[in-house]
Amino acid sequence: MIPSVLPTYNRAPLAFAKGEGSWLTTVEGARYLDLGAGIAVNALGHAHPDLVAALTAQAGQLWHVSNLYQIPQQQKLADLLVDNSFADTVFLTNSGTEAAELAIKMARKYWYDKGQPERIEILTFEGAFHGRSTGAIAASGAEKMVKGYGPLMPGFKTLPFGDLDALRAAISDKTAAVMLEPIQGEGGIRVLSDAYLKGLRDLCDEVGALVVFDEVQCGVGRSGKLFAHEWAGVTPDIMMVAKGIGGGFPLGAVLATENAASGMGAGTHGSTYGGNPLGCAVGARVMEIVTDPAFLAEVNRKASLFRQGLEGLVASYPEVFEGVRGTGLMLGLKCKAPNADIVAANYGEHLLTVPAADNVIRLLPALNIPDADITEALARLDRAASSLTLS
Repeated sequence: MIPSVLPTYNRAPLAFAKGEGSWLTTVEGARYLDLGAGIAVNALGHAHPDLVAALTAQAGQLWHVSNLYQIPQQQKLADLLVDNSFADTVFLTNSGTEAAELAIKMARKYWYDKGQPERIEILTFEGAFHGRSTGAIAASGAEKMVKGYGPLMPGFKTLPFGDLDALRAAISDKTAAVMLEPIQGEGGIRVLSDAYLKGLRDLCDEVGALVVFDEVQCGVGRSGKLFAHEWAGVTPDIMMVAKGIGGGFPLGAVLATENAASGMGAGTHGSTYGGNPLGCAVGARVMEIVTDPAFLAEVNRKASLFRQGLEGLVASYPEVFEGVRGTGLMLGLKCKAPNADIVAANYGEHLLTVPAADNVIRLLPALNIPDADITEALARLDRAASSLTLS
């Protein structure tokens, strides 16, 4: 008999009742150190007092009115995003998947309004993950994402990851946009070099194609800068964010330049819940905290501390781990042992980590994780690795 919750997830046998900071407590009372943060969502940890206060205050005033009306909380969050990014305008969504759908629509509508409706091709990359809607899975091109779902949305071409020559050969004046994650999350914490991103921007400028960055996982301070593309000194035309922007509340956004958004007038897109007062009140507080230069400096300091410990772990267990990947507090351990075995061993140490492609485990802690919790996490990773070598 099918369960009441559709069985599309291979869930761990853990149910949590409470979270505080970097720790989760199960319904039975066991405590787990969380290095997953809800897959990079709980950017400020669990039950951050500022976010609780923002949500509680808003919940006592107004939950929902729809986008038929002005929403002051939405305006505040949009202004914060514009003031701290390349963007001129923002559309608020409930998720990264919704943001990806709008980014695709925006790029194609741009060319339609320019009198080139046939210019629909969007170049994407092997290993990409942009969500699970029909448009997003077509963008990924991966068999495990698209198998069984019938005809795919046309107009996507998947290229090898990190191969600038392949991009140079594929891009043309028929290309509408190039869409990519500066750091692939689901794909295995794979970081595109600054040189690659600069080269991509130059190639797009040569043919007029739009650059669309997916920073759903790597954005909002996760890389040590507010947005990961800032490390390369390049800017996109359109960008998707979600996950960390809501600090645990479902929230996403599409940021765009005035030019890239020029096709999106009244009636071209909408959302019943997107940009609701509750989500935006929390998102605005997240932005106020994460945009503080002192906060980002601490993310980088903690990242250096954590990475140094992880490099030592790899050196101590060369039969278990191959290397460390990532930027900021978006880190990955490339494994030699099966990553599923390592995730399971970590559970045994009451430590939560997240598997990814390419036999990687992701380490995505809260951006404000205390140093003591980093030290404790490294000790638990060490014990888990040791248990694998002894088994």
